[in-house]
Amino acid sequence: MRTSLQYRYNSLEDFLTSNPLEADGLLNDGQGALFSVKGREMEAAILFIDITGFSRRTLDLTPTETLIYANNFFAWVTAEALRHLPGVVDKYIGDEMMVIFSREFGSADPFKDAIQCACAMTEHDSLSYCPHIGVAAGPVTVGYVGTPLKYNCSVFGNPVTLASRCASIRSVERKSCVICPSENWGSRTLEETVPTQKEKMPDGTVQERELLWDLQPARIEKIKNLPDLEVHELTSKLMHMPTMSPEDRARESLKALRAGTVGHYTSMPFNFEGQKRAVAGKSDANETKVAT
Repeated sequence: MRTSLQYRYNSLEDFLTSNPLEADGLLNDGQGALFSVKGREMEAAILFIDITGFSRRTLDLTPTETLIYANNFFAWVTAEALRHLPGVVDKYIGDEMMVIFSREFGSADPFKDAIQCACAMTEHDSLSYCPHIGVAAGPVTVGYVGTPLKYNCSVFGNPVTLASRCASIRSVERKSCVICPSENWGSRTLEETVPTQKEKMPDGTVQERELLWDLQPARIEKIKNLPDLEVHELTSKLMHMPTMSPEDRARESLKALRAGTVGHYTSMPFNFEGQKRAVAGKSDANETKVAT
């Protein structure tokens, strides 16, 4: 007897190609040009994550070191997003990433999976990127966006906006945290949502580790361009003390490329410091002319 097979989707495009669409047609833009609308509606949880102080922390890095810095971050958080959890990475934007969880992707509880994924990202932050993480859930539409010149797949709906806004909220404890709308958290308990990890001891016994998170009381936050939002915050008890910062790791990685031990690197004949001095000199000259 043949049983149904649950495929794992590697991308939103794979998902859309493999399923019927609720919206599929051509519309008029009002000026006689046609544009397509192709999408599938679903209930989903959105995880939004970005790097704390990205612009400040990469200010003294070269462009290639900044590329290494960002990709090191994405390699780590993507591994956590896909480790034992059926998340689908939507996109990488600058220093930001979106991950989607849905029953259609294999989640029994998409919101719970998103929260556990966010907690795992924070717990395994060995380089102390200290990311901002927001999670929100609700109805969304996965669809193609663009024109025949270039199409991308993405997710649309209020949960996307709320997850992004929650990621911009700062922790009341000034620690690594995960923030979500209280409406999504509901009556959940911390213990059932973020289960404790079990650890095998030298004598063969198994013990549960201490829960590494605190649940802060619900509070009201002002949200940009949206009504005030009641949120719940999960605050990490961990304090990472890395032996190397992600900035230094990016510098060392570029040195390894330059040395040819892990690849190769041939820098372009750009004088970034000279360009900075030239820009500063022009500014000083302009100020002198104005004063004269």
